[in-house]
Amino acid sequence: MTERKPPGIGFESWIDKQIREAQDRGEFDDLPGAGKPIPGQGEPDNEFWWVKEYIRREGLSTEALLPTPLRLRKEIERLPETVDGLRTEQAVRDVVNKLNLRIVAWLRAPSGPQVHVAPVNADDVVQQWRATRHVAAQPATAAVSNDEEPPKPTRWWRRRARRRRESG
Repeated sequence: MTERKPPGIGFESWIDKQIREAQDRGEFDDLPGAGKPIPGQGEPDNEFWWVKEYIRREGLSTEALLPTPLRLRKEIERLPETVDGLRTEQAVRDVVNKLNLRIVAWLRAPSGPQVHVAPVNADDVVQQWRATRHVAAQPATAAVSNDEEPPKPTRWWRRRARRRRESG
C-alpha cells in the first residue's frame, strides 16, 4: 500500500489493480461482518442520522429535541402523574408554580412554533390531587381534613417514655 502510483496509469485503474491483488492474496477473507447485511441499508437517507444514533446509543429521551412549547405541553399533560407521589399540598403547589414560571418565561419571549400554552391553575391541580389521595387513603386510619397535613408519627423514644409514665 505504500507504493507510489506509477506515472502514466490513471488513479482509478491503479486502485482497482491494488484491490484485485489484495483479493487474490485473500486479505478480504474472514472480515468481521462478512455475509451480513449493511446496517441501515434500504432506509431513506436522513441528514440527522447521527443525532438519532447518538440518542439511541446513549439511551437519552427525545423530548430534549422538542421545541419549548411542546415540551411545556407534555409537562402539563403529565402533571397529575408528577404530583401523585407528593405528600403535601404545598409540595404540589410548588411543582405547579415552577412549571408556571417556565410557561410565563416562554410566553414573554416565545421561540419555536406558536403553540397555545397557558399557565396551570394550581387550585385545580390540588383539587385533583386531593381526590386521588382521598380515594387511595380511605381504608387508612382516622380521616384527616384535606386542608391539613397528616399528623407526624410519634418518635419511638417518646412513645417509650409515655408508656413508662403510664405503667409506672
